[in-house]
Amino acid sequence: MAAEEDQKDPQAGSEEAAAEATAAAPAEPVEQVEPVEMDRKGLLGRKVGMTQIFDADGTVVPVTVIEAGPCTVLLSRSADRDGYDAIQVGFRDKPRRLASRSVRGQVARLDSKRVKRLTEAGVELAPKADCEPQRFVREFRGESKAKVGQVLTVAVFEGCDAVDITGTTKGRGTAGVMKRHGFAGQRASHGVKKVHRHQGGTGMCQSPGRLFKGKKMAGRFGNERSTMRNLRLVGVDAERNLLMVRGAVPGPNGGYVVVRQTNKVRRVATVGTPTSKKKGAK
Repeated sequence: MAAEEDQKDPQAGSEEAAAEATAAAPAEPVEQVEPVEMDRKGLLGRKVGMTQIFDADGTVVPVTVIEAGPCTVLLSRSADRDGYDAIQVGFRDKPRRLASRSVRGQVARLDSKRVKRLTEAGVELAPKADCEPQRFVREFRGESKAKVGQVLTVAVFEGCDAVDITGTTKGRGTAGVMKRHGFAGQRASHGVKKVHRHQGGTGMCQSPGRLFKGKKMAGRFGNERSTMRNLRLVGVDAERNLLMVRGAVPGPNGGYVVVRQTNKVRRVATVGTPTSKKKGAK
């Protein structure tokens, strides 16, 4: 029995010694994430869908849920080199097998003859984010504080009250004037024969003798860039990278959107503010 105890003691003693050494060793410092500074807060995201929430007083608030970020800063442009200040931001990783070499070269340093030639010449190359290729890439102009490689999250919208959201509207295909422009159509009487949804005559007089550009007619409806201004930011879910915005957002569920802090200023008239009257008004 004593021999068996002697055989077990060294292993048990080594485990206890390792545990004591681990406990005595100083804890490694946790790397602090540097907060990202932006002049006008912005983020890329994807529309999830619409739902409704309730305020503290029980009021129903229709909201759109947006999956925003995390976004990586891929490139930094400067006025000296590019003529304007901006940062290039990417959202959602793309598999490398689907990305071309030129796209992979935008986010990571690749070995090439050009890189070797510039390095030998002593040219300082632009820093790379060293991340995966991104599916949705956009630029935020006027930004110069964020650095390449930093990650933007919904935390940048802390303290933000309203946002502007830009997306691509749903494509409706070729549509008539009633659906596309809201025309009333022709009369629904017996005198109108099978042209109830037509737009009517478009001709003009001898002068100018032609149609002006921009005449509202049938054509492609939707599938164009649209921005919803000054939408109230109802909530921020930092754990799941979600933003809840009051109202509707352009595009289908799953469509990419650009979320930026609104720059629309509402001017409210105060007491004593002079107001101009129309000529002849009493």
